[in-house]
This record gives sequence, C-alpha cells and structure tokens, in this order.
Amino acid sequence: MLPEPTTLAVFGSHLLVERSGAQEVLRDHWVLLEGRRIAAITPTRPGADIVLDRPGRFVLPGLINLHNHCFSEMIARTHTEDGAGRKNDRSIIYTVLMPLTRIGLERYSPEERMAVARLGMLQLLKGGNATVMEPFRNGMPEMFAAAEEMGLRFYGAPYLMSTPDAQEGADGVVRYRGDDGAADLATWAQLHETWQGRDHGRIRLALSPHATDTCGPDLLRTIAARARELGVLNAIHLAQSKGEVATIRERHGRTPAEYLDWLGVLNPDLLAAHCIACTDEDLGLMARRGVTVLNCPRVFARAGIVANFARFRAHGLRTAVATDGYNLDLLGELHAAAIISKTQTGDAEVATAPELIDAVTREAAAAIRRPDLGVLRVGATADLTVVDLSHPHLQPLYDPRRALVWLANRANIDSVIVDGRLLVEGGRYLHADEAAVTAAGVAAIEKLWALPEARAAFAG
Repeated sequence: MLPEPTTLAVFGSHLLVERSGAQEVLRDHWVLLEGRRIAAITPTRPGADIVLDRPGRFVLPGLINLHNHCFSEMIARTHTEDGAGRKNDRSIIYTVLMPLTRIGLERYSPEERMAVARLGMLQLLKGGNATVMEPFRNGMPEMFAAAEEMGLRFYGAPYLMSTPDAQEGADGVVRYRGDDGAADLATWAQLHETWQGRDHGRIRLALSPHATDTCGPDLLRTIAARARELGVLNAIHLAQSKGEVATIRERHGRTPAEYLDWLGVLNPDLLAAHCIACTDEDLGLMARRGVTVLNCPRVFARAGIVANFARFRAHGLRTAVATDGYNLDLLGELHAAAIISKTQTGDAEVATAPELIDAVTREAAAAIRRPDLGVLRVGATADLTVVDLSHPHLQPLYDPRRALVWLANRANIDSVIVDGRLLVEGGRYLHADEAAVTAAGVAAIEKLWALPEARAAFAG
C-alpha cells in the first residue's frame, strides 16, 4: 500500500517552468508539494516532511508518455532487432506481437500476468515516466492493478477489435469476422466500472480501437459515440504500415485518415499513433480536425522506417512523443526524434530541445485535456521528474534542455514523484524490491519464450 502524500520539498539547480505561455528555466529554486498539489515555487528553502536537496538536478513536470506497450515489448525484446522475426518483410505486429500476447494471456496465471505488469511499470517509472497511456490486449486487468499498486498515473486502453483474433494472411491483409466488437466492449465496460477514477483519479481508462484494419465502420462509430458520452479519450493506431493503407483503400476506397473522417471519428478527441503512411493531404486533414499524433520514432527506425516528428509538426499537428513497444525509454525517444527530424529535413533548426520537451509535458497534457499536468506552477498536480545532470557526460553544462535531449539517458533519472508521492529516488524504486520484481517478470516472459509457438514466431 503506497503512503499518502504529505509535504515534500525538491531543490533544482534548474527548474523548467512556464511564463507567459513559454518555457523558462529558473536557477536554484525549490518546488514545495503539499498533498497532491504544487504549493510553491520559491528560491527560499521551505519546510517539509521530506526534503530532496542535491545539486545538479533538473526538475521537470512529470513526463507524459501517451503510447506504450509493456507486455508486447518485453515479449519481443532482443528477438526482433536486426530484422529478426520478420517474414517476407511483413510487419511483426500480426506475425509475432499479436499472436504471442494472445497466447500469453491464455496461458498465464493471474500471478504471472501481474509479474509482467509490475516489471513494465518498474521500467517506466525508472525511465522518468509519471503518466502513461497503455494500449494492451483486452483480458489483462492486472495492468490496472500493477499501476495502482506501484504509483504510476495510468490511462489503461484495452484494445477493441471487430474480432478477438485478427489474422494477417500471407498476402499481408488483415481479416476479421463480423463488425461489432461486442465482447471487447462489454469487457471494457466492466473495467471502466471497476477502475475508472481509482486513487483520486490516478487510474483511468481510454477507449482504444486497435487500428483501422482491425475495426469495422460500425465499431468505430460506436466507440467514438461512447467516448463522447463518457468523456474519455479515444486512441487508435493509424496508417502504421503500407499494408494497412492498401487494405483500407481496397475496402473503402479511402486512406485510413479519410476513412476515419468519413465515419466522423477524426476529431480533437482522437489520439492517432504513428501515422507514418499518411499522405501530406491526410496530415493537413488531421490538422484541420484537431487530431493529436503520437510519434514513436525508434520502433520504426530499428526496421529502417522513418517516423518524422518534424513532418507532423510542419503540418500544424499537435505531436506528442512516446515509446510504443520498443525499449520503454522516453528520453531515448526524444533524442531519436531530434536526430531523425534533422536528418530527414536537412534542417538543424527543426525538432528543437524545447519543442521536444513540450511534446512529453505541455503538449501531451493538452492532448489528454489535463491542464493540471505537464507544468510546474502553483496549484498544478504534484507530478515531477527529476534528472541528475551532474554526471561527467553532462558536464560542463550550458543549457539543461539541450543536455536532456542530446546527452542524457534514462540512467540519469534521479527521482519521480506522482500525485505527491515519492516513488523513485536516487534512481531506485522505493516501494518494492526491484530484484524480486525483475526476477518474477523475467520468469513469466521466459515461460512464454519456451513455447513452440513462440519459437516458430521468432524464427522468421
């Protein structure tokens, strides 16, 4: 059971704040947290029950990661790099990740599912994430339980599909039976009743139609209407492969973005992950509709595919940066987004460090309609990510924002505070035995790896 928040004072050699709508870095200030809110930002040391007073720290709003896949990432870890596991250049989504996550859910005990979920949450917290949106296979309520137990701010987004077992044929086309997704919607409703708003609103749900090629028109319309009715977020994979684009063109005579617009789903409530196969016309349409793009550059870069943050921003799209199902390293994604954007555009001035930090703080908070997150100011929610910039590879230091994006990595995460609770300090998670959490999660994943189905999937 996590302790209730009390008062906590954090010193920062550098603090990232907002003044007149723009970022500003303060030197040598304190952040005072009282309960679940920021009570003061001051140059004078305040009194508090817990005091973090170490030099060289960069205090940021709690980082927000709006697209992550704990379970499928760990299943594929070190199996699918260097092109391994890919069959005839087909995506590993339907040949490795979707089949093996389904098998895992079927064969794991609740305790094993919980072990995997805990290991994922541990990695996210130690990587500086305060808020995470996690789409995952419907049927793993342990993701909510692990997030509640370990303290992460969590938006769980169980997949909704027109069939529980979407299959990609040898021709690369995903086919499904029916178009109602009734079973998935019923499960989602039960999870919403159980988990929505737990622990002062720290645990919430989002609706997550899996993708345009696994969800039919009726299901997508139903989900959009349900999202409006309940006031929850709607997140989808959009144009994540050329195969998806070809499938939707054949089925509906439109691009995936045009298909969603035709259905009335393309709107400011939609979070669209990847969008790498969108045309410029698609991106212009999405910008006019107020859609947010979730850019996850490294998962595509490892397959030789470009996911260009600067391209989305150039079309006027709100663009957040997230981890997807690779490495769970949000700072690494910021670094990749910067490099890929600059090399693709030939322009060193795009995807700047302040812009990218905004993409995991203010812009991400705006995308989920949470003005209380993503900012350090009095009255905001007490979520902080603290980075240790005193390491030799970060010194000497001129601009902490550039250092964060270009030189830092997740090993530099010093502290993570969510809802006023100190969860990570000195790079260590405080409320569980890290070695035990890791060992249990690894044992569960290795059990899946030993199955003949897994060996066949990874063989490529």
